[in-house]
Amino acid sequence: MTLATDGMTNDSAATGAFAGVSGGEVRDYVALLKPRVMSLVVFTALVGMVVAPGTVHPVIAFASLLAIAVGAGASGCLNMWWDADIDAVMTRTRARPIPAGRVPAGEALTFGLVLSALSVFVLGVVANWFAAGFLAFTIFFYAVVYSMWLKRWTAQNIVIGGAAGAFPPMIGEAVVTGTVGWPTFALFAIIFLWTPPHFWALALLKSGDYARAGVPMLPNVAGPDATRRQILLYTLILAPAALAPVALGTGGLAYLLVAVITGAAMVILAFNVHRHREGEAAARAAQQLFAFSILYLFLLFATLLAEHAFGLYAAVPGIGR
Repeated sequence: MTLATDGMTNDSAATGAFAGVSGGEVRDYVALLKPRVMSLVVFTALVGMVVAPGTVHPVIAFASLLAIAVGAGASGCLNMWWDADIDAVMTRTRARPIPAGRVPAGEALTFGLVLSALSVFVLGVVANWFAAGFLAFTIFFYAVVYSMWLKRWTAQNIVIGGAAGAFPPMIGEAVVTGTVGWPTFALFAIIFLWTPPHFWALALLKSGDYARAGVPMLPNVAGPDATRRQILLYTLILAPAALAPVALGTGGLAYLLVAVITGAAMVILAFNVHRHREGEAAARAAQQLFAFSILYLFLLFATLLAEHAFGLYAAVPGIGR
């Protein structure tokens, strides 16, 4: 999906974005919330809740997840507001509501700020203020620290900024216990280590887009070969780190099996990215790693959810709870 004019400039994008009257439809405001990212946040926060020690009333859990989802959407909206100029010149983002002129930037900013405040307030009221404060910090980290500073300043933007996407399991535990502990810190570490190889695989495929937008992604700064080495390094750390829930007694036999098999697959795909450096084979290797990495993270968290929410937990001998 593209704009009518491929040569759209930042000035023309700004003209549409700052129009006084919104022509946006409901689906445009939904798009501002980055619903796919929201779904991942809700899913990982839910897993954080179910692995946490203790229980929470289902109504409180549902309301808390809704607040976390709104907070995630708010941070995505603020990110789109700030990034409207670079979104306008990138092929995969220029049809977003703000650069396409369907939603004025001012409306998007107001929308994001109102949702941010609402989500934090609701989570504080229905759960506890520690969880609410953690959600507020996460929104700030993504919208300000990552979007406004790291993304345009350093090639390590994804590494440091990835923390924002890794916080939701800890927020989920905070809803239940009012604090955070090692089980969800392990989940934080998994997402944190997963983020660089996932996004750098995409960056290898979209390096031209990032170069046009002036975003210092690793392939454009250090080069594709250095990026491939970093992808392999992070994956080699990620695969054993994903076994941490087993060591902590959070993950059972099913999780151990899934983590070992999918971790081995991630390592093989990362080796392929490192080995294939030119032409169609290189692009195919990066695409395969990017696609599988999504499935990998889903399977890890889905297995934990199944073990804890559906009574499928079977302790690993000598380690289990």
